[in-house]
Amino acid sequence: MDDATEAALAKELGILLKATQAALHHRMDEALRPLGLTVSQYACLSTLRAEPGITGSELARRTFVSRQSMNVLVQGMERQGLVDRAEEPGPRRERAVAPTPSGTAVLAVAESRVAGVTARMLGGLDAAERVALRDALVASRDALLAGDD
Repeated sequence: MDDATEAALAKELGILLKATQAALHHRMDEALRPLGLTVSQYACLSTLRAEPGITGSELARRTFVSRQSMNVLVQGMERQGLVDRAEEPGPRRERAVAPTPSGTAVLAVAESRVAGVTARMLGGLDAAERVALRDALVASRDALLAGDD
């Protein structure tokens, strides 16, 4: 493959990745909206359940929002009864956040709906193609993150 063809393919792949991400976000939003959740709230609840005690800063990184946006997000989720914050600050003066029973229940329904969206997205791929896609995306992500420590 010559350099011009390689460059055109790289550009096309970047555009396809962004378009796929946007379509996935849109479909997830449609699936979550009836539950009163946004994609960011879903990501936050999922991360909090998977990693109890996670700091607010790390939670923001894992859910792709700024620390300031995470604070606003958590405040809204607290008002909705989806999360509770500890009364006393822990390390680094941050108050721990945890899903409430209501938040955990809504997350279970949300995960089922998101699973339907991802099944739709991957429906045209066989098992080997899914593994190859995952491996290619992991390698691409790792290449972009190399040296960010």
